[in-house]
Amino acid sequence: MTSNIPEPWLSFLREVDASVSEETHLHCLGGFVVTVVYGLKRETSDIDVLTLVRRPAGLFDLAGIGSTLFKRYGVYIDPVGVATLPENYEDRLTEVFPKEFERLRLLALDPYDIALAKIERNGDIDREDVRHLARVVPFELTVLSRRYHDELRVYLGNPDREDLTLKLWIEMIEEERV
Repeated sequence: MTSNIPEPWLSFLREVDASVSEETHLHCLGGFVVTVVYGLKRETSDIDVLTLVRRPAGLFDLAGIGSTLFKRYGVYIDPVGVATLPENYEDRLTEVFPKEFERLRLLALDPYDIALAKIERNGDIDREDVRHLARVVPFELTVLSRRYHDELRVYLGNPDREDLTLKLWIEMIEEERV
C-alpha cells in the first residue's frame, strides 16, 4: 500500500509508531495539518500537538527537537502547552492516515478550529494558513464566525482585538472569492 504521507514524515512517524508501546493519540494542529493534510505548499518541520492529551512518557525525548529522530529526519513533535481552542474541539477531531500506523493515531483538529487556534497570534504564516484553509475546505464564513462567538471568544484574553482580527480575516477571505 502506498502512503500519501510525504517523506521525511512517513519514515519519522513509522519510527515513532514502532517505539511506542501503547495506543497513542496526538491531537494535531498547526502547519503540519495545513500542509500535509490540506496541501498548502510551504515548509514545516514540526507537528504541533496538544500536551493536555495523555501521551507516553518520553514521547518528546524520543521525537522532540534535538532527539535522535529529529537529527535523523529533521522533523519533530512539538508540544503545545498553551493554546486557546474552541469548546468541543475534541468532538470534531478526525483521524488522519487511519490504518497507517499500528499504535500511533494522528487526530487533526477541524479546519475551522485550526484557524481559530491561530487568531491570537495572527502572524503572516497564520493568515496564509487561514487563507489556504478557507479556499480548500472551503470555509462557510457563518460557521467560522458562529464558532468564534459561541465557543472561543469567552476564553480570549483580548476579545476586542480578536473581534477585529476575525473581521479582517472574513474580509480577506471574501476579497479572494470575488
